[in-house]
Amino acid sequence: MSIKKVWIDCRPWSKKKVLTALENGADAVIVPEGKSKDVKELGRLRTVGTDGDLKLGKDVVEIEIREQADEDKILTLGKEKTVIVSGRDWKIIPLENIISRSGKVFAAVKDLASARTALGILEKGVDGVVVKSSNLSQIKAIIKLVKSDREKLPLVTVKITEVRELGMGDRVCIDTCTAMGLGEGMLVGNTSSAFFLIHAESIENPYVAARPFRVNAGGIHAYTLLPEGRTCYLSEIKIGVDVLPVTYHGDTSSAIVGRAKVEKRPMLLVKAKVRKREVSLILQNAETIRLVKPSGKPLSVVALKKGDEVLAYFETGGRHFGTRIKESIVEK
Repeated sequence: MSIKKVWIDCRPWSKKKVLTALENGADAVIVPEGKSKDVKELGRLRTVGTDGDLKLGKDVVEIEIREQADEDKILTLGKEKTVIVSGRDWKIIPLENIISRSGKVFAAVKDLASARTALGILEKGVDGVVVKSSNLSQIKAIIKLVKSDREKLPLVTVKITEVRELGMGDRVCIDTCTAMGLGEGMLVGNTSSAFFLIHAESIENPYVAARPFRVNAGGIHAYTLLPEGRTCYLSEIKIGVDVLPVTYHGDTSSAIVGRAKVEKRPMLLVKAKVRKREVSLILQNAETIRLVKPSGKPLSVVALKKGDEVLAYFETGGRHFGTRIKESIVEK
């Protein structure tokens, strides 16, 4: 599932709309000619226009659907450009046809209801929305809707089969710019198709203060699941990378890495299984490292024992440079 985008149409020029877009996390603004530089004076925000970061007419085209032939035109243009689709009557715009034929489009929307409809068409939705409204409250609500429209992952319950002390190893501690709550953390595993849900350090204890922005993720060799279905090695986590917080319900979001620390620590091997599928991970041997029970309650690895139930996530196929591919692969 790709991450949806939200652009704000600031034609005619509106400084208030640009600031609203900037402060609420919009991905870009569409501005009149000559106004791209004014946006850059207010903050770092992508612009779309004749002199923008994305050029109207070259990188981005706008089409109003009026007849059947427009669908084919949109599908052809969408192979190389971003197509913004609009229509006089939203009830008859055939976005379903375009999306079902793998067309990539942005939909022009005027309010929260039309944005929600466009994002949910055929349970897939458009790739993004362009907000054409002067109502700042509506703009904020639509941005919030798009940014919360994340994939839900089907987590499963697995039973612990082995917990074994190992020697010293390099482990990676990921500090994000987002505070995570109870039952929330990141998916990490020894292989690219099986991950434990590792709880954030959001739990108070007598020895160290809670650090809800942190996930003590495991051995430097391990994989973590990222937004848009990608993975990377923990060794590749760097400042500014987007990572994927996940709740025990499987709800996902996005967080920016503010720091990644690699330190030598005593390590544990943890294995679990559901039916014939196994998940394993090498974690730091410390009380503050926790897996997650199906109830969302954290369970420290130092208290972990055979038969305990925790949450995991499995995928099929293989990976090529972090991208999922259809390939038979065995990792041990």
